[in-house]
Amino acid sequence: MSISPPHEATETEPVDLLKRRLRFSGNNAFHAEIKRRVKNHLRETGRSERSCPEMYFKTAIILASFASAYVLLVFVAAQWWQALPLAIVLGLTVVAIGFNVMHDANHEAYSHRGWVNRTMAMTLDLVGGSSYFWRWKHNVFHHTFVNVMGYDTDINLAGLGRLTPHHPRVWIHRWQHLYVWFLYGVMVFKWHLYDDFRLAVTSRMGEHRVPRPGRTQLIALIAGKLVFLSLAFAIPLALHPVWAVAATYAVTACTTGIVLGVVFQLAHCVEQADFPSDGGVGHVDKPWAVHQVETSVDFARHSRAACWLLGGLNFQIEHHLFSRVCHVNYPAIAPLVEQTCREFGVAYHYNTTFTAALRSHYYWLRALGRADPIGATP
Repeated sequence: MSISPPHEATETEPVDLLKRRLRFSGNNAFHAEIKRRVKNHLRETGRSERSCPEMYFKTAIILASFASAYVLLVFVAAQWWQALPLAIVLGLTVVAIGFNVMHDANHEAYSHRGWVNRTMAMTLDLVGGSSYFWRWKHNVFHHTFVNVMGYDTDINLAGLGRLTPHHPRVWIHRWQHLYVWFLYGVMVFKWHLYDDFRLAVTSRMGEHRVPRPGRTQLIALIAGKLVFLSLAFAIPLALHPVWAVAATYAVTACTTGIVLGVVFQLAHCVEQADFPSDGGVGHVDKPWAVHQVETSVDFARHSRAACWLLGGLNFQIEHHLFSRVCHVNYPAIAPLVEQTCREFGVAYHYNTTFTAALRSHYYWLRALGRADPIGATP
C-alpha cells in the first residue's frame, strides 16, 4: 500500500489523505460543530492551543528527572539493589518523555514554532526511537485509520496477538491475555535495535510503504542512534561489567515497553471501542470524526496523576479530534466534547479509573482469544 507524505488526518484537514487511502462517508456537521465549540471555549477561557507555559515547566521536570536517574544509575550506583530501582525509574522517565514531550511535539502541539516542535520531537531519537518513522506509524497510519485492520499498524502484533475481531484467530491466542504483557515488554528491544534500521532499508511498515528518510532525516536518525547506543551501552560499559550493563538495559527497556504498550492499548483495544471494517473496498460508512470518537476510549479522566504523567493519553477522544492542541488543555475541553457527542448521538465511552481500563483490556484480550466478541462491527 502506498500513501502520501506524512500528514495526519486530524481536525485540520482529514479529507485529502483519506481520499487516497480509505474513504469515510456521512455528514460532517458533528466535526464542524465540535471544532467551533472547542475553539470558542479555548479563546473565552484564555487558553492557548500550543506554547503553554505549564507544558514547558513539565518538560523541564521530566528531562531533569531523566538526566538525574541516568547519572545516578551509571556513575553512582554500585550495588544491584541501587541499580534496580534506578533502572526502573529511568525507564519511567523515558516513558514520560515519550508520552508528554515527544508525543505533543510530533503532533505539532508543543509549540506554535515549527523548529521547536522538530527539536522536541527528536527527544525520541535521544531515547532510542526515530521521530521520522514514528510520525508515519503514529500520526499517519494510526491516527488516520484507527482500529481498521490492514491500515492501523498499532493493532498488528505480527500474529502473536489478536487485538481486533477481524484478525484470524489461532490456537496460541487462547492464552494471549496471559502472555501479551511480556510482548509489550520486549517490543522496545526490537524497536531500539532492529525496527528503525529495517525500515530505513526496506521502507515497509506493515502493509504500507513509506518513503526512505531524506539526507537530513537520515543524518538525524543515525545521530540519534549513535547517541542512544552511547548512553545505553558505550558509556556504561566503560564503567561496569557487560552482564551488569545488559541486565540494567533489560530492566529499563522492559519497564518502558510494558508501560508504553499498556497505556496505548487502554485507549483503543478495550471492550467499548469500535473495530470497523473497510469491507474490502477501502470504505468506512461513518464520518471521519465519528470514527475517531467511537474507536477511542478515555480513562481515569479525574485522576490528577494520570493527567500529568500520561501526557493526555487518558483523553484519547479529545486527542484524536484535536491532536494539534497541547494535551494540558484536554481536561478542560473533555466535558464540552462529551456533551457535543451526546447531542449528536455519537457514542462517547470512558473508563472511570486506570484499573477499570486495564481490566477491560484484559477481558478484551481474553474474549478475542476464545471467540469473536459479540457486538464486533462486521
